[in-house]
Amino acid sequence: MPIRVPDKLPARETLVDEGVMVMDETAAIRQDIRPLQIGLLNLMPNKIRTETQIARLVGATPLQVELTLVRIGTHKAKNTPEDHLISFYETWDEIKHRKFDGFIITGAPIETLPFEDVSYWSELEQIMEWTRTHVHSSFFICWGAMAATQYFHGIPKYTLDRKAFGVYRHKNLNPASPYLSGFSDDFSIPVSRWTEVRSSDIRNAPGLEILMESEVTGPCLLHEREGNRLYIFNHIEYDSSSLAEEYTRDIQLGTPIDLPKNYYPADDPDAPPQNRWRSHAHLLFGNWINQTYQTTSFNVEDIGT
Repeated sequence: MPIRVPDKLPARETLVDEGVMVMDETAAIRQDIRPLQIGLLNLMPNKIRTETQIARLVGATPLQVELTLVRIGTHKAKNTPEDHLISFYETWDEIKHRKFDGFIITGAPIETLPFEDVSYWSELEQIMEWTRTHVHSSFFICWGAMAATQYFHGIPKYTLDRKAFGVYRHKNLNPASPYLSGFSDDFSIPVSRWTEVRSSDIRNAPGLEILMESEVTGPCLLHEREGNRLYIFNHIEYDSSSLAEEYTRDIQLGTPIDLPKNYYPADDPDAPPQNRWRSHAHLLFGNWINQTYQTTSFNVEDIGT
């Protein structure tokens, strides 16, 4: 089944060009099936790029998905045109009465700030609490995952001396997990962060299971049965060029940054990078969508009751 997004959303053309099936409203109504209601709270500065990355993955499943784009109401975006936000996004205050089968909270480039210094932290705390009663399964990404593990479990984040930056090999720690169905024993995932959470803190938190881990960059994917929560600290959703764009940006800003490891062929930044994580990104999101579909309520309004 295809993904249902607004007709004029910029991501739509990209998805169609890539072969992702996209459904318009008229066709969706004709199908006698309840689409999964998935919300995306997009905290990234370049919202158009991030919404495309996520829509690409949730739209490549055999189920009909209706994606709702959500933004923080107390924060004014600087890098996304206001008319795009008005046309395609709703604030959390506008959708907080709704129930969602799945809800994704992205990262944000503010990871070195203490959580309480983030201008919209209070609203984000309200949203995370709201997911307990209005969302069947939550998926937190990068800084969003660190914020959520801190909120739900008090797990701290630690600032790194050097940015964890590149494509790193990870281990599958639980092949029997439905979220890792089809995964190799070992696979590569992009990493881009200045902070980390530590295995020792996670293992002391009741209910959390580490599903993926790197010997170099530490924990990657966590599962929590309560609330059907997934937390991923790395960027399996990234495009092939995402790390290259971040590297170029940091060089231009004068930010101390190393060449992303294991990314450019022969460490040559002039060579096109090869994407070695795409298939696993589709697997992970497809498994999450399938598990959500298998366990959610038939009536979306029964979620949280």
